[in-house]
Amino acid sequence: VQLVESVGGLVQAGGSLSLSCAASGGSFGDYTMAWFRQAPGKEREFVSGITWSTVYADSVKARFTISRDNAESTVYLQMNSLKPEDTAVYYCAAQIARWRIGVQTYEYQYWGQGTQVTVSS
Repeated sequence: VQLVESVGGLVQAGGSLSLSCAASGGSFGDYTMAWFRQAPGKEREFVSGITWSTVYADSVKARFTISRDNAESTVYLQMNSLKPEDTAVYYCAAQIARWRIGVQTYEYQYWGQGTQVTVSS
């Protein structure tokens, strides 16, 4: 399975940015999909995941929205009201299971290459 994220970008605080992640080489409908992020000097952390339901980290709840299009094998992350602390490399990940949404990195078998999101104050 290959995961390819869209290009991130630079946005001012309070702005919005949308990420996408296209999957190929596997059965997309069988996977739980998630977004993680890693800021400089910090561990990679869970942002949001989606199967038939969605889960969000408390830090992004009500600001970020995850969605998926199984026909297009793509998962999206709409980020609104961005804050400087959202600055990180964002990673798309796939978990071979759809009965639960893992929040730990070891639960995901496939990863994208990451895309930089920078929020200026």
